[in-house]
Amino acid sequence: MFKPVPTEAAASLPLWRRPTTLLFVMALTMPIAFNTWSALLNNFVIEAANFDGADIGLLHTVREIPGFLAIGVIAVILFVREQVLGLVSLMMLGVATAVTAWFPSLGGLLTITLLSSIGFHYYETVNQSLQLQWLPKLQAPQILGWLVAAGSAATLVVYSLIALLWEPLGLTYNIVFLLAGGTTTVLAIFCLLAYPQFDAPHPQTKRLILRRRYWLYYALQFMAGARRQIFVVFAGFMMVEKFGFAVHELTSLYLINLMINMIAAPLLGRAVARFGERRTLIFEYTGLALVFAAYGGLYWFSWGVVLAGTLYVVDHILFGLALALKTYFQKIADPSDIAPTAAVAFTINHIAAVVLPVTLGLLWVVSPAAVFALAACMALISLTLSLLIPRHPEPGNETIFSKWQGTAPAE
Repeated sequence: MFKPVPTEAAASLPLWRRPTTLLFVMALTMPIAFNTWSALLNNFVIEAANFDGADIGLLHTVREIPGFLAIGVIAVILFVREQVLGLVSLMMLGVATAVTAWFPSLGGLLTITLLSSIGFHYYETVNQSLQLQWLPKLQAPQILGWLVAAGSAATLVVYSLIALLWEPLGLTYNIVFLLAGGTTTVLAIFCLLAYPQFDAPHPQTKRLILRRRYWLYYALQFMAGARRQIFVVFAGFMMVEKFGFAVHELTSLYLINLMINMIAAPLLGRAVARFGERRTLIFEYTGLALVFAAYGGLYWFSWGVVLAGTLYVVDHILFGLALALKTYFQKIADPSDIAPTAAVAFTINHIAAVVLPVTLGLLWVVSPAAVFALAACMALISLTLSLLIPRHPEPGNETIFSKWQGTAPAE
């Protein structure tokens, strides 16, 4: 059970015990806790703790602190295998989610959110590293798309149960948090015990790495983190605050997102494989700039709830194209750099995430439209950076300037 198995030898194992299958099981497990928490959060904090825009911004700033400290994964994997760390982190997320409703105050929610966030961010850091180590480059975009679809399927089940059963059964926040967090915890324990420890083909460098030739990847990660926060923190909050969505109504909107994403995610993976990372990211960032500008229009021109819901769905689909950023790095990276660079990139991704929610929460109180206008500007910066990706990225050809500068792959 705990004897390391090389990934190249895993083909001799039963299908359900192979590395790719484990990635799918984890993809199904994490959203049960995390997306239940996300679906209920905006209503719970408003109803149970009387949150306003500044409070929700502070909560999400605290939630992102562990992401900023994800670089600590490099130190932890000196003593713990990545696979084990990922599953233990998944358990932590599950347990913290299960007890969320026990702390209906600002201080209590900040504390339990910090604990669940440590589990989530350390899991995500390790999970991204394992995906890029275990998946072959030619098949990675398609499999990553299917992994996204699997996560959407798991979340679809969760949201369907909430939307259909919340009112008829008189469900409470406590019951739903306990069931979702407990399920994730049990499944994480199963994965830890049922699967062998897989050895990646290339041993990972277990120290801090910052390579000059990865600079564009770092920059894109920074902007992705800044832009993502506005969607995660304020788009859903807007649906509750401005349009008065109840729990089952907001969950129904999430359901629409998921049903579309289950179909779209594998297609997006195939699109990345066919059109390349450069074209895919250019399309994503152009679309996001238009969507965020339209979010602002909801306030400037008093556009209606139907358009708001449509924009929310389109926004969610476009974010699915972010898998192109993963495969861009996979193509340019030294195979031994994947684990430490995943940790560094996750920290870079969360630099803005620590600052923006609380800062923009204060701006939100004054002008919600200004928050979305700022997001549109961020998407345009990302668009500009994506133009620097070459058509065929590889070591030594990380940006359109690499050939001119004579950058060495090992630099």
